[in-house]
Amino acid sequence: MQLDKNNEISLQRTLIAPYPDATAITLAVGSGQATASTIAESFLARIAEHEPHVQAFASFSADRVRQQAAQSTGGPLAGLTVGVKDMFDTVDYPTEYFSPLYQGHRPARDAHVVTLLRQAGAVVMGKTHTTEFAYMHTGPTRNPHDLRCTPGSSSAGSAAGMAAGFFPVALGTQTAGSLIKPAAFCGVHAFKPSFGLVSLEGIKPLAPSFDTVGWYGRSVRDLALLGRVLIPGLPSAPTVRSTLHLGFCRTSRWDSVSPDVREAARQAMARLRDAGNRISEVVLPPLFDTVFTDHALINDCEGARSLAKEYATDASRISASTREMIEHGQSIAWAAEAEAKARLAKQAPVLADIIGEYDALLCVSCPTVALAGLGSTGPSDLIKLWTAFGLPQVNLPLDRAAGELPVGLQVIGALRDDAQLLAAAAALARDLTWVRP
Repeated sequence: MQLDKNNEISLQRTLIAPYPDATAITLAVGSGQATASTIAESFLARIAEHEPHVQAFASFSADRVRQQAAQSTGGPLAGLTVGVKDMFDTVDYPTEYFSPLYQGHRPARDAHVVTLLRQAGAVVMGKTHTTEFAYMHTGPTRNPHDLRCTPGSSSAGSAAGMAAGFFPVALGTQTAGSLIKPAAFCGVHAFKPSFGLVSLEGIKPLAPSFDTVGWYGRSVRDLALLGRVLIPGLPSAPTVRSTLHLGFCRTSRWDSVSPDVREAARQAMARLRDAGNRISEVVLPPLFDTVFTDHALINDCEGARSLAKEYATDASRISASTREMIEHGQSIAWAAEAEAKARLAKQAPVLADIIGEYDALLCVSCPTVALAGLGSTGPSDLIKLWTAFGLPQVNLPLDRAAGELPVGLQVIGALRDDAQLLAAAAALARDLTWVRP
């Protein structure tokens, strides 16, 4: 799909020169070349110009941003303004989960990860739009690459705000594809850590077996920068080989992948091979064909329990799609959920053995580019296949010609081998893309 030039947001200068990414901003502030206030003002100007079109924010106050920036006293994230998905509790902004049931809701304290960011010197730019309870009912956010198109699923406000240049880093969450898909559609970097590494305190749950905090950045080194703050004790980046052995996995859903995404993937694999990397085809055994339906079944069962209070309070104020999910989850036999979880548990070591043969697995992030319209965010199967097992995932935006919508490539690592995955992703980014590694 070509861009409508009347709707296109200029993305040539999404970050203030000469700071190409968040890491560069922290280095400039740390050395005294810039202040948190001057950095914040540059992003505020960008927001004033483009937010009426993108609608990334659920709540935002320029005065609060200025106050926080003026009070900045240093730290590893000093000078960084961060978008926070409206599933995270914040004391200075409402937390509403895109639900009328929570209109004006003011938590008494910040979510754990928001506190960690503030302690490290970051400034909360505002709350970014989510889908209702991080499920499927979409908000007003538009894709900055083409305002007629979806920005993706529940972390859409954070991803679209990143692409529009409203902040240099942002928080999101993923239960199925809610972090990686918006990253792919909006053309930004994203990192979903291994399940359980990042605290979920102060975040509204949906499906606790899968819910994971993740984040967006302008580069892989930005993802690692936040990782060192949000995953206390994250090992230092290991040294990776100059060339890697990679497994490319089409999955059983490859028939759904569009020709333009297939071609982008082909070009990416050719570039990686030209750089000396070895790429092997990975075909998952048929036993993994049940993962997609098992993930959905568990999601609905746990979602029904997580939202039981809201459903009992006033089901009429919950969207039709979320009500359908809750009622479907309520109808599923307890034994069926247990069986689905048992299948995933049996498949996990098989997948671990497969991944163990490679430095990382690769898979396209989404089967298509961003879909036209805002009513549907598109399928997440190529993402939730790995999320179902809690594996760490990185989205790398692939190089695209002018006027083409973004395509993302997933880099998938072994469970709790997050530092290794980030190091491998940085190496691949140097071989793959036009953006900084």
